[in-house]
Amino acid sequence: MVKLIHTSSDHDDDVNCCAFSSSLLATCSLDKTIRLYSLSDFTELPHSPLKFHTYAVHCCCFSPSGHILASCSTDGTTVLWDTQKGQILAVMEQPSGSPVRVCRFSPDSTCLVSGAADGTVVLWNAQSYKLYRCGSVKDGSLVACAFSPNGNLFVTGSSCGDLTVWNDKMRCLHSEKAHDLGITCCDFSSQPVSGGEQGLQFFRLASCGQDCQIKIWIISFTHFLGFELKYKSTLSGHCAPVLACAFSHNGQMLVSGSVDKSVIVYDTITENILHTLTQHTRYVTTCAFAPNILLLATGSMDKTVNIWQFDLETPCQARSPEDQLKQFTDDWSEDDVSNWLCAQGLTELVGIFKMNNIDGRELLNLTKESLADDLKIESLGLRSKVLRKIEELRTKVKTLSSEIPDEFICPITRELMKDPVIASDGYSYEKEAMENWISKKKRTSPMTNLVLPSVVLTPNRTLKMAIDRWLETHQI
Repeated sequence: MVKLIHTSSDHDDDVNCCAFSSSLLATCSLDKTIRLYSLSDFTELPHSPLKFHTYAVHCCCFSPSGHILASCSTDGTTVLWDTQKGQILAVMEQPSGSPVRVCRFSPDSTCLVSGAADGTVVLWNAQSYKLYRCGSVKDGSLVACAFSPNGNLFVTGSSCGDLTVWNDKMRCLHSEKAHDLGITCCDFSSQPVSGGEQGLQFFRLASCGQDCQIKIWIISFTHFLGFELKYKSTLSGHCAPVLACAFSHNGQMLVSGSVDKSVIVYDTITENILHTLTQHTRYVTTCAFAPNILLLATGSMDKTVNIWQFDLETPCQARSPEDQLKQFTDDWSEDDVSNWLCAQGLTELVGIFKMNNIDGRELLNLTKESLADDLKIESLGLRSKVLRKIEELRTKVKTLSSEIPDEFICPITRELMKDPVIASDGYSYEKEAMENWISKKKRTSPMTNLVLPSVVLTPNRTLKMAIDRWLETHQI
C-alpha cells in the first residue's frame, strides 16, 4: 500500500527536482529558489528558502552525509550550501558559463559532477571546491548524471539520447545511443548485482527518455576485464515522455514520472507495476526515494511536491512478531511489572511478584499452572484475572509491534532504535549495534556490503524525536 501523506505548494513555479537526505527534503524550482523541509513533520526550515541563483534552479542533491546541498542553475553556477545554517559554502562557475542542468555527489563525498547545456561535464573537488577535470559529450545538452555505488564510475545522459560512461579520472569508457529522442534522467541502484567471478561487479542502471521508455541496463566493471554495458529490458506503463526515474535505497523498487501526469512504481525483480499514482495535474518532472525510510517525493509542473508513504517491509527490514514482542517485554524491569500490576488493579500481587523476581520476560511466560504452583496464588478468581490481563497485554504488544514504522527499526538488530545514528552509507542504525558491527567486522555497510567511506557515526536526532513521539503516543 502507498498513501499520500503531505503536499507542499510553496514554490511559485514548476518544481524541477527533489532530493532527500536522512533528515531533510530539498526541492528546487523555476522560481529560482531551493526549499528545505524537515522529515519529522515536513515543516520548512527557518533558513529556507535558499536564494542566490538568478535564473531557474534545475537540480539539487545532498552529499551522502546530508550536511551539504548542491544546486545548479541556468545562471551557469553550481552552489554548495550548509544545510544546517543555509549558508553558501562555495559558488562554482561552469568554465563555459553554460546553463548547468544536473549535479551529483560521488558516494564518498570527495567529488561533485556538474553537467551543462553545451555538453560540458566538470568533475569538482568537493573539499577544495576547485575544478579537477573537465570533459564534454559530442552532441546535445547534459541533462542526467548518476554515480555507481562504489564511485568508480559515473554515467551521463544527453538530450541527443546518448549514455556516456566515465571513470573517476574523467576518462570516457563508453558511449551509446540509449533513447532515440533524448535522455531525461538516469539512476543507479545502490544494491550491486552479485557477480560470478571474483573481482567482477555488476550494477543495475535505469534510464528514461522522450521516447516514453524506461530501460534497464547492467554495467560490469573490473580493472582486469574492463568495462561492459548491456541492455537488459524495457519497462512499459507510460504513454508519454518519461521525465524522471529513481531506485529505492534498497534497490527493490523503481519509480518514474511522466508527461502523462502519472507516477509508476515498479518491482525491480519482476519488473511488474506495483502502484500507479495520479495525484499531479501536470507533467511529473522529478521523483526521489528517501535513503532510510519508505518515503517517496514527486514534483510537478503543477508547482506541488507530494510525499508518499509505503506500507511495505523489505527483506532487510522485515522482522517477526516474536522479535518485536521480545523487545517490549525484555525491557521491562521488576518495577515496571509492579507498576503494571497496580495499573490493572492487582496491587495485592506486587509483593508476590517481586519475591519471585518476575520481570517482563517472566510475566508473559506465566501460565495458570505457574501462578498456582510457583507463585502460590490460591484464589481461582485472582489467577483467572491475572491470566486475562496478561493475555490482553500480549495482544496489545503484538498489535503495537505490527504498527512500528519501518524507519524506526535498526537493520542490524531488527528492533526499535533507542539511540539512532547515521552511518556514512546514509542508513540509520542503533548506535551500540553499529559500533559493534564496525569493531568486529570489516568496514562494510550492513545494508549494501560496500566499504564505508568513514566510520564516523552521527546522532540522528530527528529520528530519535520521531521515535520518542511514537512511543509517547502509544503510551509505551
